[in-house]
Amino acid sequence: MHSYFSLQGRTALVTGGTRGIGKMIAKAYVEAGATVYVCARDVEACRQTADELGALGRCHAVAANLATEEGVQQLATRLGEQMTHLDILVNNAGTTWGAPLESYPIKGWEKVMQLNVTSVFNCIQQFLPLLRKAGSPANPARIINIGSVAGISSFGEQAYAYGPSKAALHQLSRILARELVSQHINVNVIAPGRFPSKMTQHIGHDEQALAQDTALIPMKRWGREEEMAALAISLASTAGAYMTGNIIPLDGGFSL
Repeated sequence: MHSYFSLQGRTALVTGGTRGIGKMIAKAYVEAGATVYVCARDVEACRQTADELGALGRCHAVAANLATEEGVQQLATRLGEQMTHLDILVNNAGTTWGAPLESYPIKGWEKVMQLNVTSVFNCIQQFLPLLRKAGSPANPARIINIGSVAGISSFGEQAYAYGPSKAALHQLSRILARELVSQHINVNVIAPGRFPSKMTQHIGHDEQALAQDTALIPMKRWGREEEMAALAISLASTAGAYMTGNIIPLDGGFSL
């Protein structure tokens, strides 16, 4: 690996890191030389992922429920006891809820907003001290928020809270990028289109639904693991040191 893209000696936390896009990114960071902490609610899933990725490098499990303020604070306290600084924070944990407009439940709306927006804000708040210690003019600390093309386009698919939550996350990221740049912390957003994950498996496992879905994508296919990995490494490495406040669609042209 070229030194421009090496993460050797750096420490990363990936929330929602046991499956889907989070696991793709966690694996990429381990392979690039970082010490990676994967976080999810499921203790066993965290352990299994850490064991699997640990065969490739340095990976640790840390279970937490980020849907609550207390859960985020407990995570920050635990990691604060294990590390002196945090170079890379990837806020990937998220959820969705689908239902017809007339019967869309407020509890669904609140759940999506809580995890996709509020908990991300809380994570950034709680990890700011460790991120500040990591950042320097030559090599800023990185916050990489996982947004969505749903926050850019108007395809709602009856997941009425999901797109607005991601649009809110995009705007929050811009605001924080402006504020934190003077503290040597870069904030960028990856806005994925379709990638294999638990959230998209109902489409991926249905041949007809998959054909209809890919027909809407100019490249006529879903994203691949290596494509997500490469962009995530770029934002975390020298390649992304001069980038902040960007919302980057990774969607095969869907947002066009």
